Amino acid sequence: MTDNEIFYRFSPFIQDFIYRNGWQELRAVQLAAARVLFETDKNLLITSSTASGKTEAAFFPIISDMYEAPPSSIGALYIAPLKSLINDQFSRLDELLDMTGIPVFHWHGDVAQSHKAKLLKNPQGILQITPESLESMLMNRSNDIVRLFGDLRYVVIDEIHTLTGTDRGNQIICQLVRMARLIGHTPRRIGLSATVGDASLAAEWLGGGTDVETVVPEIIEGKTKWRLGMEHFFIQGDNLDQSRDTPSVDSDTSVSEMPSRGKVEIDPGYEYIYDCAKNKKAIIFSNSREETEYVTATMRQIADNRHERDNFLIHHGNLSASIREEAESKMKNSEEKCVTCATVTMELGIDIGKLERIIQNDAPNSVSSFLQRLGRSGRRDTPPEMMMVFREENPLPNAPLPQLIPWSFLRAIAIVQLYIEEKFIEPPYTKKLPFSLAFQQTLSVLASSGELTPKKLAERILSLPAFKNISKDDYRTLLMSMLQNDFLELTEEKGLIVGLKGERLINSFKFYAVFKDSEDYTVRCESDEIGTITTPPPVGDRFALAGRVWEVEELDIPRKLIYVKAVKGKMEVSWPGDFGEIHTKILERMRRILFEDTVYPYLKPNAVHRLEIVRNLARNTGMLSHSLVPLGGYTWCLFPWLGTRSFRTLRKFIMQNAARFKITNLEFEGCYFMMFKMESGSDYGLIKGLCDIIDREGIDKSKLVNANEMPVFEKYDDFIPAELLRRQYAADKLRLDEIKLRLPQILSEYTD
Repeated sequence: MTDNEIFYRFSPFIQDFIYRNGWQELRAVQLAAARVLFETDKNLLITSSTASGKTEAAFFPIISDMYEAPPSSIGALYIAPLKSLINDQFSRLDELLDMTGIPVFHWHGDVAQSHKAKLLKNPQGILQITPESLESMLMNRSNDIVRLFGDLRYVVIDEIHTLTGTDRGNQIICQLVRMARLIGHTPRRIGLSATVGDASLAAEWLGGGTDVETVVPEIIEGKTKWRLGMEHFFIQGDNLDQSRDTPSVDSDTSVSEMPSRGKVEIDPGYEYIYDCAKNKKAIIFSNSREETEYVTATMRQIADNRHERDNFLIHHGNLSASIREEAESKMKNSEEKCVTCATVTMELGIDIGKLERIIQNDAPNSVSSFLQRLGRSGRRDTPPEMMMVFREENPLPNAPLPQLIPWSFLRAIAIVQLYIEEKFIEPPYTKKLPFSLAFQQTLSVLASSGELTPKKLAERILSLPAFKNISKDDYRTLLMSMLQNDFLELTEEKGLIVGLKGERLINSFKFYAVFKDSEDYTVRCESDEIGTITTPPPVGDRFALAGRVWEVEELDIPRKLIYVKAVKGKMEVSWPGDFGEIHTKILERMRRILFEDTVYPYLKPNAVHRLEIVRNLARNTGMLSHSLVPLGGYTWCLFPWLGTRSFRTLRKFIMQNAARFKITNLEFEGCYFMMFKMESGSDYGLIKGLCDIIDREGIDKSKLVNANEMPVFEKYDDFIPAELLRRQYAADKLRLDEIKLRLPQILSEYTD
């Protein structure tokens, strides 16, 4: 089909929509998607940059098809990982479909029952839903699935880079296969993402459980110009403002006209962040809820000290829906310059209007996250703009070598350089043994189907794509454990049903989610819901939430309620959390940064100076010529330059053989370094010895996991037999191939 033929293949009201919005031509992603959806019956994976029009690319053909031949049930299912993303996309599609007669419904925990009732009474149009709500439908409305979805033609899964390789993503694929079995056909699947590292792996995941090919059209996009800057500050120092009277660097990848530093009263890094955001519509991203809370409170404190307007909002997963929606609405609609301090919850594709600047507090963990956050700005024909700010404790001169290195600063440079030089994005990871998800899906399938024989149940579960690597013996072990612990019950007819403990689990709405949740307490100030915290403080104590400080007035422990009043001040708050994994290529690029003399054009003056210092340190200490460095006495430090999984494996391998080399007191930080005592032997002897063990004996991943370990990571791991947990840990958390390459490379440092 030609470009012109595609335009006229769209329904008339879509043509009118294009005219009304002043589009001169269809974008490359929209043309490519239309060709696949109009000309083939294949699945489709759309990968193109943020704000490239992926949603319209998917839905223009879908809506045209549904308009010309209306389905007799819900015709299209849109699955998104965030409620806020669903709310945003709902409003965009609602505008497009206003005159078509095709309704759009959204369904998640915050949607009114009256809205859901309309869909249940007359299922049609497009349904936007979270994985958790879809799980609830399959469990509690199994007899209604054919009526609701009997003529379902399309399933659109948004932001799939957040789902591949996770229990939540695999849960979606399980749900789609279960639904296809009930309705008797497999709807076409369409995946959307701006940051897919390996499209072939993502396409394989998207098509899981089907025999349908997934097409990944090549989208040729123009070169994007960034405005990017990085600046560094020591938290303590004689020169509080840490300013330098050198001109700003301006290039295709630099932010110019950053604020000049004046008198600093609170913290030089935070005050710089404040000035970067001042008079801008911006998002300040942090990597944790704790830091987001603290940044918000600090921004408000600086505004108060300067007698300036407090225009700071906050957005993260522990806040009430009303507070999150207020931030989204003000960012999207307000003419005023407002700033939202946020976590990953604003990283995804919510349309929040024209953002002038992204500010990143510290480094993101991945190239994917960096690109998603950068892409929040730069919409509507303006270049994306980000300023990264790094705050570091000023290390004492006698601190150990690894504590003198600004790891997150180096990580940020490595992330940027990897994308500039190689267009590298982390590939999706496939979980091999997701026993936690198998536990949940076992209960879900039984709850929806009723009694099943063990053989029939095993056939239904093990035929789901996520469980292709789980053996019948392992699943039998899981079922026996579930029987022994009353999650399942064996009937007189030798069938399996949900047991008493299983009933208690599935009767809670929390069962539908496969990601870990905590027993949170809801915080209320009079009639307003503020959000949730994990641990209730005593009456009279204070804590931070929603960027403000609250004093506890009353506790209702049975109902998990905390009643508070607002007070002035600033405090930290703590939530449990997992901060993600780092890819080996990032670590390798960090090492190259220390070797290079390049002054990257996006570095601001303090950052240039900090990089110069750490490069001199690396060269003078010998850590670039030898990965194992003596720190004095019996203390050694190993810099393996390996990502999270491989680093973890190497650490366990060294500890497994610690007695051979008289290694004790092994300490580590992230995946950057290991420090340990070695009372005899040499650096060469240790590395040579480890290489010899690999050559002679190999490495058995299962033996790296101690018999007394209970490696609990996923939501239902507490209910999984220990032997299966250890097998799961070895398969999904350890990686051998990179160690087998790296140790000989380290050994060669002594012979080259």
